Amino acid sequence: MAIEKSLIQPEPVISAIINGDNTGVLKINGEEHPYEAPEVNDLRQALMKRVIGEAATLGRPVRVTSMDDTGVSYLVVSPAGEVEEEQPATVPENASAIIERIPSIPAATTTVAGGKATTTVVREPAPAAAPAAAETVTRRSIREAGSFLAAPSAVEPATQGFRGLLNSLGLSLAPSEDELSEREDIRLASKHFAGTRTIAVVNQKGGSNKTPTVAGLAAVFGRNGGSVVGWDNNPTTGTLGWRTEKGDHARSALDVIAAADALLSPTAQSADINAFVHHQSTDKYDVLRSDADVDGTHEVTAEEVDVLHRVVSKYYRLILMDSGNNHRSAEWNRMIDHADQLVVPTTNEEDRVEAALLTLQGLDLKAERSAGLASNAVVIVSERQRGEARLSQETAEKFRPYVRDVVVVPFDEALKSGQIRFGALQPATRRAWLRAAAAVARGL
Repeated sequence: MAIEKSLIQPEPVISAIINGDNTGVLKINGEEHPYEAPEVNDLRQALMKRVIGEAATLGRPVRVTSMDDTGVSYLVVSPAGEVEEEQPATVPENASAIIERIPSIPAATTTVAGGKATTTVVREPAPAAAPAAAETVTRRSIREAGSFLAAPSAVEPATQGFRGLLNSLGLSLAPSEDELSEREDIRLASKHFAGTRTIAVVNQKGGSNKTPTVAGLAAVFGRNGGSVVGWDNNPTTGTLGWRTEKGDHARSALDVIAAADALLSPTAQSADINAFVHHQSTDKYDVLRSDADVDGTHEVTAEEVDVLHRVVSKYYRLILMDSGNNHRSAEWNRMIDHADQLVVPTTNEEDRVEAALLTLQGLDLKAERSAGLASNAVVIVSERQRGEARLSQETAEKFRPYVRDVVVVPFDEALKSGQIRFGALQPATRRAWLRAAAAVARGL
């Protein structure tokens, strides 16, 4: 049975705000009530329980504006725990400002109380069918017929936010614009190409977040598409091996060079490369480490970069190359020769930002091909400390006129030190890396 909306009064004005860190605020006539929970669904249920209690106290339904990272929903909640989603056109002026349009759906009522959801869908009566007109059949050539297979058009119901919570209780609400955008980014990150693609991650200044950028992008591509390698293309010892999971061996790029003939032979098998790379068990990509020998003297040459690239191109569909800081070295420039896409990471620190700019300018001046890479680059700005969101956005805007895309990654304690595991990152950080990977994929 539908909720009787004629009983709703202009007050109380209620809004529920859910943050990405599993905290939230319920506002009732301007009075804020903070909430926190271990999981986001627990938080939503706690907020909904309080709203149902408010409706029960008043003895009539109340309106609620729900805001989270998937968008805005407009709900009506009854004292019995029934919940309906409203269209924005019916929301009174004293509700929160409309941010998005919710797709038109049949009115549906879900009862939350009692632990078991029941759903009643109220549908408008179908319009009367028009009388069939007499038709003259004209036979056409069968060759003119298009395919009778319908293109896939069904959209899966929402799984995130309040809409996802209500769907878990029996509704079938459409996803928000934010959820649709996330699905599109996943589709892009999952895309396979004919032939291997190489992504060079470069900034001529140390401490500019190159290694975390390789790990973040590789994790997104690995989790969604597979067959991904992060290659530490440092002439001596790089840090990608320090920030990622180690396998049951200590082999590095130098061992691949030594075994290149066997790995490139017609009889080599796809699993042969596993003896040389370090698999990331949860993030589903491999790492080719640089030489970590503390008393080693070998520096990788441009010709050896060619050999390594031939090997990894045979075994992987996507290569992400970490790099050193010497943009004049032979192996750095040979990496650029192999690159299909450039990613320039930086923090919001002034010297790192300037180094990112100089890296792009140097490539723009070097040659026509590298200039194309620079103009098509994706810049990733990582917040170095908490509370720097505004500074990071200002940094991003400086680069935006000169490159194809710029993405900001928020500060995350799990990126500061130790092994980088994608699942340990905050939801907002994971979403930012997915957005960055999709931006990179658009250029491939």
